[in-house]
Amino acid sequence: MSNILSRVGNTISFVSQKVQARINYAKTLQVVSLKPKQPSKGNVLLSYRIEPFLLKPGQPMPNDHTWYWEVWQIAQTFLDLGYNVDVIQFHNDKFVPQKDYAFFIDIRHRMEALAPKLNKDCIKIFHVDIANMVFRNAAECNRLLEVQQRKGITLKPQRFEVPNLGIEYADCAIVLGNDFTTDTFKYANKPMYRIPISSPVVYPYPDKKDFEAIRKRFLWFGGSALVLKGLDLVLDAFAQMPEYHLTICGPVSNDKEFERAFYKELYETPNIHTYGWIDVSSPDFIEVTNNCLGLVYPSVSEGQSGAVISCLQAGLIPILSYESGVDVHDFGVIFDNLSLEEIKAKIISISHLPVEDLKLMSRQAWEYARANHTKEKFAQVYRNVVEQIIENHSQKKHTGSMASSKQTVSSHH
Repeated sequence: MSNILSRVGNTISFVSQKVQARINYAKTLQVVSLKPKQPSKGNVLLSYRIEPFLLKPGQPMPNDHTWYWEVWQIAQTFLDLGYNVDVIQFHNDKFVPQKDYAFFIDIRHRMEALAPKLNKDCIKIFHVDIANMVFRNAAECNRLLEVQQRKGITLKPQRFEVPNLGIEYADCAIVLGNDFTTDTFKYANKPMYRIPISSPVVYPYPDKKDFEAIRKRFLWFGGSALVLKGLDLVLDAFAQMPEYHLTICGPVSNDKEFERAFYKELYETPNIHTYGWIDVSSPDFIEVTNNCLGLVYPSVSEGQSGAVISCLQAGLIPILSYESGVDVHDFGVIFDNLSLEEIKAKIISISHLPVEDLKLMSRQAWEYARANHTKEKFAQVYRNVVEQIIENHSQKKHTGSMASSKQTVSSHH
């Protein structure tokens, strides 16, 4: 009997999971329509994340990724400029435009699908939050090949995405990133406008930090796709440097194959401490970062890494790959290559600097993040860029109509 009941229970829970999945899927097919306070001057279609617009009053904005707040702010920018905004989920392939749009903003595949269906004068903006997908996929596969050759194990791509042609169908792009990020899109020859990624949380500078005590303590902090983000390299480097300490914050237990392959380094190596996923708004994050000197992050492809920026906000010295999409100026170092020898050499050289230098670099990292990567800064730069795009398009229209009227005149002679 109990067997039958448990089977019935399992069936019910399976059915309720299916129902929940259908409800979640239905949510992603919604269109959220927002109206400005003043009379509207046109419509904007925003294909990004729909979740922030479905929150109930008083429900907090998720802060495990910067894009939830950023999409909300993008919509707010256009509302403030006097446009109606229709928001769709970026993988909603059922949506068909039913009206004219002054702007269309997309982050992945909707651009190529919807651009041909939009009015000709719609300004199409590709929102870049990740390196070009062909580059990104190749970078991850190259790292997986390197792991296979170095460790004798095969791991599967975690973030493989079918490449999109967004940049090719758009009029221009708004890019979160640095030269690295924009270079992966240069081939399309479209105007690109840069904006700084925001931080979900900012922190006071850790004045009481004891640099002498933590000069050999480092952090790896990142999201999924652990090989892409170089965790395997950092683990191998620290396993070979027992006098240096590494703390790992990230969703390690979600990637069972990686966890199995690096179990010894992750859980059985005295100088390596695997914390797991961490909330950047928690006191734990402050405690972890206050006990580390720097962030070691040899990622091979990002747009602009939000994880790196959160660490700068906490005053960590960045030791990064160029491909992490963050410029470190003179408050951090960039790896020349991603060999274990190079990674170890950079860690050792930073930890041997005088305390005064470390203090200065930490302070400058914090000041740079505070000056460039806040919600206020994102909102201000995004609005400036949209106004710039509007101006550039109206000039183009003007010169276009001047040219066509000249042609009309010249054809009369």
